[in-house]
Amino acid sequence: MPKINGNEIRPGHVLAHDSGLWSAVRVDHVKPGKGGAFAQVELKNLRNGSKLNQRFRSADKVERVRLEQREQQFLYESANMLVFMDTATYEQTELPADILGARRPLLQDGMTVHIEYYGTEALNATLPQKVTCRVVETEPVVKGQTAAGSFKPAVLENGLRVMVPPFIGPNEDIVVNTGTLEYSERA
Repeated sequence: MPKINGNEIRPGHVLAHDSGLWSAVRVDHVKPGKGGAFAQVELKNLRNGSKLNQRFRSADKVERVRLEQREQQFLYESANMLVFMDTATYEQTELPADILGARRPLLQDGMTVHIEYYGTEALNATLPQKVTCRVVETEPVVKGQTAAGSFKPAVLENGLRVMVPPFIGPNEDIVVNTGTLEYSERA
């Protein structure tokens, strides 16, 4: 594994640190008036989700880990396990349903998901940036409520609650951003 200096850490890098795999969530480069510069890094453990704030000086060496990304197609869910099929080898993989966290309701049958592996261990799953969902319940449109920035609550077919513009009604398809879990546009 390649070693990098502490000042080369960027958000999204995966590091081997304290006998664990950590993802750099946020990096702030600090140059105090006295002493040497350092990087204040917020790390998230890829195995258990715990967080850690760590200082790395430019002289500190950190091991950067490269994860292998594979495209896999979602097949079905069985006993809190999600079953995916590798689109290249047709090999099936079972992963715990909580690997997606709050984004789990957005997973749809046949959806292609990017799964990151460290050796044979799956550490992270990434949904497509935008997913189309159907609104099943929302408040009726109130005449005159067209002010910019006004949103109303809506329930999607998968049970997820999002805020939508006033012109969206029941049985309409909308696009939801999977990163923010917010309304993006009308489908």
